[in-house]
Amino acid sequence: MIAFVFPGQGAQKVGMGQSLAHVFPQCREVFAEADAALGASLSTMCFEGPAEALQLTENTQPAILAVSVAVLRLVESRGIQPSCAAGHSLGEYAAHVAAGTFSFADALRIVRRRGRYMQEAVAVGDGAMAAILGLDADAVARACAETMTSMEGRVVSPANLNAPGQVVIAGHADAVAQASERSKALGAKRAIPLAVSAPFHCALMKPAEERLAPDLRQLSTSTPKFPVIANVDAEPKRDAPAAIDALVRQVSSPVRWEQVVKRLVAEGATTFVELGPGTVLAGLIKKIDRSVQVMSIEDEHGLEAAVDLLTTRNSN
Repeated sequence: MIAFVFPGQGAQKVGMGQSLAHVFPQCREVFAEADAALGASLSTMCFEGPAEALQLTENTQPAILAVSVAVLRLVESRGIQPSCAAGHSLGEYAAHVAAGTFSFADALRIVRRRGRYMQEAVAVGDGAMAAILGLDADAVARACAETMTSMEGRVVSPANLNAPGQVVIAGHADAVAQASERSKALGAKRAIPLAVSAPFHCALMKPAEERLAPDLRQLSTSTPKFPVIANVDAEPKRDAPAAIDALVRQVSSPVRWEQVVKRLVAEGATTFVELGPGTVLAGLIKKIDRSVQVMSIEDEHGLEAAVDLLTTRNSN
């Protein structure tokens, strides 16, 4: 059984999607639709940059979504369909576009607002994120809790539970720094500060969640064609109201990616296909469950081999 998975913020790079648009008409159509939906040349930003503009959260999010959907449309044109899907943070929107929960154009507009609201929720420099490597999630949570106890009024918590021994924390910059040191004292191998513009998926994002909620709830929606496993609780969303509620809560809640992958496997997924820029999710999935087959498709290179394999598996 095939599961489609879609990357989140951090996968962006100047030039992404350009070769797809050059080679495949259906991909050109996706970028043309994105430009029309946003009233700006998102395609130029993806293909040519500048990098500084692409790194702005309100641009990054629709840009990654557009590239992911371009790859999705290409794979769909070859007759490949999943039985379930998921996405990492922002990627959950691409998963719902794939499932038909809402339109691509609406998703583009909503994630641009999502990015803007997230950026505006915390002043630049006040927040931070760090990757804690080599320490289990319970110990990382303990380090964060101890930090919050010692630093009254400051926030730090697990934000991305990505894979065994890989947890990202987020919150106030000073609290993240202290929790990083506490994690190392508890046995973490490394604590790596991340180059991000805001502390995503923690309580500091609550203002962004409150602003985004009415926008999401006004979307025109349909019943998903297949279940999408939500970041917020690793549960399959089989109807639009549940899907929207999960996307609302996702903004200030941790991304439970390890649990999401395990739930996809429990639902029967044996082949995971990462659609969009980068190969980060493929690497995480291999760490979570070595028994499944994983592949990434971000451009035309290797596409035919992947499609041949997927077609064979889909027909069995």
